Amino acid sequence: MTAEIVISSVILLISVAPLIIIGIVQYRSKEPVGFWSGKKPPQKEQITDVKAYNRKHGIMWILLGVGVILCFVCGLAFGELMAGYLCMVEVAGGILAMIAYHKKLERMYDKKE
Repeated sequence: MTAEIVISSVILLISVAPLIIIGIVQYRSKEPVGFWSGKKPPQKEQITDVKAYNRKHGIMWILLGVGVILCFVCGLAFGELMAGYLCMVEVAGGILAMIAYHKKLERMYDKKE
């Protein structure tokens, strides 16, 4: 194992750990979780099933972190250039997919008054 791979692995773990930790915290949360940093999360009264809402949000974050790790592993197998392209697609596409999925979850679990 070369120093490059060790250093890259450490950087990857430092970068991905917060994503996975956010996912675990949201998955286990009893209160509704938020997605946007500047927006307050919905109130319990506004959500039909808080547990399912939180779990789906948590899984979404965990999958983003795992996806970045898989891109790194593929990069080890297929080369640095491929790893760079895969990570760009994963991060940009992953964030867009997360935004779309968050909006879907809001529609799905929003209480209609």
